[in-house]
Amino acid sequence: MRTATIKRKTKETAIEVTVDLDGTGASNIATGIGFFDHMLDLLARHSRIDITVKAVGDLHIDYHHTTEDVGIALGQAVKQALGNMAGITRYAGIHLPMDETLTRVVIDISGRPTLVFKAEFPRDKIGEFDTELVREWFNAFAMNAGVTLHVETLYGENSHHIAESCFKGLARVLRAAVAIDPSAAGEVPSTKGQLGG
Repeated sequence: MRTATIKRKTKETAIEVTVDLDGTGASNIATGIGFFDHMLDLLARHSRIDITVKAVGDLHIDYHHTTEDVGIALGQAVKQALGNMAGITRYAGIHLPMDETLTRVVIDISGRPTLVFKAEFPRDKIGEFDTELVREWFNAFAMNAGVTLHVETLYGENSHHIAESCFKGLARVLRAAVAIDPSAAGEVPSTKGQLGG
């Protein structure tokens, strides 16, 4: 079973995340941030990864700590659930359209955390959610999942659509990259014989 549960508690947040990489896309998300919950829900749905997130954070200050810490915990959970990564497809990429927006997302489950994030948001906020936190979440996730992740919005006008295309793009590349390749089941997809070392 490729599952993991991560509990993270600081003076700023208390978070519990559970993932099942071989799920159906079921989600149970409660962060106290409506737009963020929506993004995590569609991440689960389109990745086919079951995701549960329970987060209590210092939302009276702002949404930064909660958003970033959920990214940390979710990244750690995905990494733990992958185990030694034997048999995974490893690489995936997609061009994800969302109405007038087009975003390219490419992933390598390499064990070498890297984020290249190129997206410009026309507005500073989507509802009460700061658009700069989209990048913060992606950075926290990539660094803790140990993945190389490139996200670039090629064009777009609506901030909601831009953010959604980034999360949906990540969902689809995760779905493909964590999948077991039947022709290489049990093999670690690296000439080194291991990933992340």
